[in-house]
Amino acid sequence: MDAIQFFSHTTAALLWGLPLNARHEEMHELHVAVVAPRRAPKARGVIGHRVRLDPQSLLVRDGLRVPRPAEVWCQLASYLTLTELVQAGDALLRRSNPLVNIDGLRSTVGATASRPGVRHLRQALELLRARTDSPMESLLRLALVRSGLRKPIVNYRIVDGDGTFVAFGDLVYPHERVVVEYDGDHHRRDFAQYAADIDRLWKIERLGWTVVRINKSHITEDAREAVARVRTALRR
Repeated sequence: MDAIQFFSHTTAALLWGLPLNARHEEMHELHVAVVAPRRAPKARGVIGHRVRLDPQSLLVRDGLRVPRPAEVWCQLASYLTLTELVQAGDALLRRSNPLVNIDGLRSTVGATASRPGVRHLRQALELLRARTDSPMESLLRLALVRSGLRKPIVNYRIVDGDGTFVAFGDLVYPHERVVVEYDGDHHRRDFAQYAADIDRLWKIERLGWTVVRINKSHITEDAREAVARVRTALRR
């Protein structure tokens, strides 16, 4: 690579550790960009781009030049569906070691009103939630909202009658005292995590909350089964 070139779009997203669909993770081509008005790079195995950004905003991650996380997220608007864009944005705002805050994303989107996919980005901004722990949790939340249910609170802090902290709930409806938990593969593979989750959910249920446990099988077919289970719990 020339000194003026850097990785961008889905390649940069993977370098930042953002979740992407398998079609992007398994791509053989690399996205490489330069700052306009220079010409986009051309080479075998390279998808070249010419982008508008401040060269001072470029960072070095693991020895590789990439844009800042907020800029990378904006670049993804041309390649991801709305749901995928929200999953990637939630990952930036994650509970553990977030890479950016929502104001940073809004500022980056607003800085270039003519960028490709800007309407897509504005839609996604309104659906993002900070402190989300996994892409599947984001997918579940979006499915619940699309079905007409109210937006659940992400990683809600559950306390006992004395106000003592008991646990965080993945997706929570406090008024109905319903907690929706997504059980990912790590719950099955990691015994320590599995045991801790059992104890955590038992503590929540002991306080009178209803816990709805959802896994990957419940999110197929537009998450109809997941939505039905949560709707039933809320009605009760």
